[in-house]
Amino acid sequence: MNGETRDRRRFRPASLDALNFLLADVRGALGPYLNVFLVTEQHWSKAEVGLMTMIGGLLGIVVQTPIGAAIDATRAKRGVVVAALAVLGAGAVTIFAYPRFWPVTIANALLAIVGDVFGPAVAALTLGLYARVQLTRRLARNSAFDHAGNVAIALAAGAVGYAFSQRAVFLLVPVFAVLATCAVLSIPARAIDQARARGLDGESEGDGGAAGWGVLLRCRPLLIFCLCVMLFHFANAPLLPLVGQKLAAAHPRLADPMMSACVIAAQLVMLPIAVAVGRTADRFGRKPVFLVGFVILPVRAVLYTLSDNPAWLIGVQLLDGVGAGIYGALMPLVVADLMRGTGRFNLAQGLVATVQGIGASVSGYVAGLIVDHAGYSAGFLSLGGAAALALAVFAAAMPETAGQPATARAAAPARPPAPAAPRSPR
Repeated sequence: MNGETRDRRRFRPASLDALNFLLADVRGALGPYLNVFLVTEQHWSKAEVGLMTMIGGLLGIVVQTPIGAAIDATRAKRGVVVAALAVLGAGAVTIFAYPRFWPVTIANALLAIVGDVFGPAVAALTLGLYARVQLTRRLARNSAFDHAGNVAIALAAGAVGYAFSQRAVFLLVPVFAVLATCAVLSIPARAIDQARARGLDGESEGDGGAAGWGVLLRCRPLLIFCLCVMLFHFANAPLLPLVGQKLAAAHPRLADPMMSACVIAAQLVMLPIAVAVGRTADRFGRKPVFLVGFVILPVRAVLYTLSDNPAWLIGVQLLDGVGAGIYGALMPLVVADLMRGTGRFNLAQGLVATVQGIGASVSGYVAGLIVDHAGYSAGFLSLGGAAALALAVFAAAMPETAGQPATARAAAPARPPAPAAPRSPR
């Protein structure tokens, strides 16, 4: 038995489970808590918060696709995760120590740059550790542990914010970053099949080369999917922060516990949804399941306008668990379908992260302006309109990707034929 085979046998699925759980803790201690903290304790305007979000998002967008290409190219995928965790911990400490506009904006920009490293990197590790026939259930399991981590950090952040201050929540980030570092390093490096981890078929890196970057532009279903993702996140990203701001304005003392209640309500729904997606996406196909998530989003945006009651707002947030649970479990699977055999899985994930960031960062500023000038209901309805457009494009133009790897393979340049064996002389 060679060393690589021994390392693969030494790999324990619990290591990947722990990594997904703890990465959710690291990211979850920032997110909407930052917006609520800046509005309620630091008295930033909605437009200032939106501007800070947009600056960070746009700077992060510039590097998303190159980050995906770098994850494809590097064999040190665990090291990429460790480096990103170090930056996140340092950024959170900066926000805690210097909660003024420029320090927070610079720190948030760094967080935006490294924050989307985790999705492609963990998906790459998963591809390298599991055969394709196991991929649907394993990616769904990743998503389930991610949601469980979000529930845990929401409880911890709510307790810390209530017992100490909203500002103290950011000190949770470096703690969980250290734990996540231990989890990723517990995965044996030689257990990762480097060819599979980037979307190449076969069991070794010698099985043909990767396609060029142009494969992204030649794969029409990927471009359609990117447009749908951008519209989806334009509509979805500001909804929870806006709800948190409404709750904080009415109940300042309970801002963190109620924000945690919103997060927990959604995450408790996302967890079983992710498991259900893992059991149904191969049987029914990706598109019918994804359509459910796209339908939920405009409905949720409209329902937020019907009442300001905290119980109602938190109840509506349950619908986010359906839409986001489906998206989180299926997005990497759809990209893996489309990029199978090209060797550009992580590059394509970087492209999806780029358009996702465009939608989310621009919408934060736009939603802030609308709310400042026309109120929360106008903001929610505007976002609902964008969600309805995303639904229409996905339903009309996005093809089914399950069982159709030829879509991506046709986009890749053909490999040269093997030279003919020389004939023996007569």
